[in-house]
Amino acid sequence: MDILETAAYDKRQRRNMSCALLFSLSPFFLSTAVYFYLWTPDSPASIISAGVKSAPTLLLAAAVLSWNGGQSVLGVVGGLLFSAVGDCCLVWPELFLHGMGAFAVAHLLYSLTFLSSRYVAHSSSSSSWIRFLYLILFMVGGGVYIYIYPFLQKAPNSDILLPAVGVYIVLISVMGALAIRTCHVATLLGSLSFLVSDLSLALQVFKVTDPIEHGNAIVMVTYYLAQLLIAVGDVKAVEKDNFAKWKRS
Repeated sequence: MDILETAAYDKRQRRNMSCALLFSLSPFFLSTAVYFYLWTPDSPASIISAGVKSAPTLLLAAAVLSWNGGQSVLGVVGGLLFSAVGDCCLVWPELFLHGMGAFAVAHLLYSLTFLSSRYVAHSSSSSSWIRFLYLILFMVGGGVYIYIYPFLQKAPNSDILLPAVGVYIVLISVMGALAIRTCHVATLLGSLSFLVSDLSLALQVFKVTDPIEHGNAIVMVTYYLAQLLIAVGDVKAVEKDNFAKWKRS
């Protein structure tokens, strides 16, 4: 098989895998549509609403597991499972801290994944830009914490909330920084979408701003998009890593 035939074969393989990946994600898209169809602002907290809210994340975890196998259990799959726990907890306002803790673990698992060998770090030629983006990201994280600090002080459980939110912002900022380090477009956009989702949620939960029209829709659209992009980025990273190993063999 000459070079042109090999390139054509590789192109067909990648196209077929992309179609198969899209098909495996169809349950996620369907369950997401069901969530937005059934959700109403005044719907009471219940096991059913928690199940509908967490279903897309669980189905996304199943899709990644089917593609990447057990190697992702302590990575993106594990992060998605803890995110699903967080989804359930946030249905009940009194479990907000538990939900935040679950998402903190998810960000930690994502961070560990982005450090793995299948995510190739950036080249030295772009290191100065990467460091600049790190600086911007952590400055934004610190600025957000300073901005919402007075509102956290007014919360009934401020003694726990103040340090917990601080730790959470550090973890999601580290996750975002490591996503930048991977130079994977889907992974990077997913982490940024997660930051937007969490910022929108914080502004509403801690009453930093007046009630935002379609506020929940903004939070959930950016949240589901973030999880989807992170999941797809992980599948593509494993696919690229396996393809590179195959070419070397």
